Amino acid sequence: MDVIISILAVLAGVIGIIGSILPALPGPPLSWLGMLLLYFWGGTDGKGEEMSLTILLVMLGVTVVVSILDYVVPGYLTKVTGGSKYAERGAIIGMIIGMFLSPLGMILLSFFGAFLAEIIYAKKSSGAALKSALGSFLGFLLGTGMKLIACGVMMYYIIVYL
Repeated sequence: MDVIISILAVLAGVIGIIGSILPALPGPPLSWLGMLLLYFWGGTDGKGEEMSLTILLVMLGVTVVVSILDYVVPGYLTKVTGGSKYAERGAIIGMIIGMFLSPLGMILLSFFGAFLAEIIYAKKSSGAALKSALGSFLGFLLGTGMKLIACGVMMYYIIVYL
């Protein structure tokens, strides 16, 4: 049973990291689930010490904060740079299409999706659309970066407490 729990915990951590990039998967909650599995089924570090409740609760707090900020930051940066909801939606659609190409495709199509959406639907000039697209793009990168860092730290704890 311990082997199955360990495999499930590592899978949750890996899928959490993947979910930090892909919009369909909740990255940090999945990584935290991997930590939770090890906590309840007695994962220990190299010294034989079990994971502390403090580590588990701190990472739960990080998961909640990062998950909330992932929704707030892109919208905020889009609005600060004069963007509309169209820029946000265009960035998401571009990112989803780019998923089928490559990680670079996700990044570039996210930017171009926001840019085109501002020009076509918000009827903005190319300069204003570029500014909005940059804000939307920066928000996407910050949100993704926060999730990747949080999931990376949780994956570290999963590996330590195997």
